[in-house]
Amino acid sequence: MSTKSSLDGVTPTDDDARRARNQAVMEAFMAAIGTADFDALESLCTADLEVELPYSEPPKRLVGFPAYRSAIGPSLEIFRFELALTRVHPGLDPDLLVAEYTSDGTAIPTGKPYRNVYIGLFRFRDGRICGLREFFNPVPATKALSRD
Repeated sequence: MSTKSSLDGVTPTDDDARRARNQAVMEAFMAAIGTADFDALESLCTADLEVELPYSEPPKRLVGFPAYRSAIGPSLEIFRFELALTRVHPGLDPDLLVAEYTSDGTAIPTGKPYRNVYIGLFRFRDGRICGLREFFNPVPATKALSRD
C-alpha cells in the first residue's frame, strides 16, 4: 500500500525556495519602481503581465508590460519615492505573495511629501511577476499634488 499524496515531489523546502526567489523578484521590482528603471521592471515581469489598480481613478486593468509602462510612466515622472516592504504573507500557492508596503517620497510639482500604504497581490510564473493587484489610497497623491 502506498502512502503517496498529491504533493509527492514537492517538498516544503521546494516551496520555501520558490517563495524566497519570488520575494527577491518582488523586492527588485519595488526598487526599480523607485528609480523608474523600466528596463529592470520589464526584465522582472512576464510579457503578458496583468495589473489591476482598483482604487486608481478610474480603476484600471492593464494587460501586457507596455500597457503597464504607459499607465505608470506619468506617475513616476511626477512622484519620486521609495517603496519599503513592511510585511509579506506567503500564499498556499508558492507563486502568490501578499505584500504590505509603504511609499515615502515627494511630489515633484509641489515639493510636498508623498507617503502611502499599499497592499499588493503578486503572482509569479517561472520566476517573474505575471500579475499584480495593487490597493492604495488615492487621497495622499491628490493632497501631495494640490497647491495650497
